[in-house]
Amino acid sequence: MITVTDLIPHRPPFLFVDEIVSHTAEGLVARRTWRAEEDFYRGHYPGAPITPGVLLCESVLQAAACFMALKARAAGAAPGEGVPLIAKIGDVRFRTPVYPGDIVTIEVKQKDALGGFTMMAGAMKKADGTRVMSLEFSVAWKTPEAR
Repeated sequence: MITVTDLIPHRPPFLFVDEIVSHTAEGLVARRTWRAEEDFYRGHYPGAPITPGVLLCESVLQAAACFMALKARAAGAAPGEGVPLIAKIGDVRFRTPVYPGDIVTIEVKQKDALGGFTMMAGAMKKADGTRVMSLEFSVAWKTPEAR
């Protein structure tokens, strides 16, 4: 079984995908439990914690990174050969807050590929099926410079 950390370089405390549920050539489904002990809840918002929208977006983008890594491996790339870099984010829509303890399902789908960019759509739902958010974005597969 391939784990998230086998596919992408993200590590705690900046890893927001727990597991890959399924994947196909067109997309991927992942899961995440938002844990009350995560440090960002101390400041967003004290006494009434809500998961920051930017971290919800990051969770979707990390699921897409997993998809892109699986796709690259299927095309013959060696593990760790390149990383997906976000090129564009648009049409982000938040529908309901995510609280500590919520379990969400993240779905990403490839829409198109053109000129080295992969256009994708992502969505997040709570375990009960409540829609959390959706967004559209573009990703480029690159080899980052070592620093």
